[in-house]
Amino acid sequence: MEKEKIERINFLARKQRESGLTDEEKAEQAALREEYILGFRASIRGIMDNTYIQYPDGTKKKVQRGKPPTKH
Repeated sequence: MEKEKIERINFLARKQRESGLTDEEKAEQAALREEYILGFRASIRGIMDNTYIQYPDGTKKKVQRGKPPTKH
């Protein structure tokens, strides 16, 4: 996500605490937050796709989505 959008999210959060937001600003804030969350999730998925568990015997097993690692 671009730096300008993150700054806008932070600005709207500060404004909400200080004086409240208009309905239009609330909608913009919700859309920006959703975009941020989707980007964050995609980033974490990318990290997890390249994550392996190394067991004491030296073997490595790729982490699978949605499944806890099994004991080796």
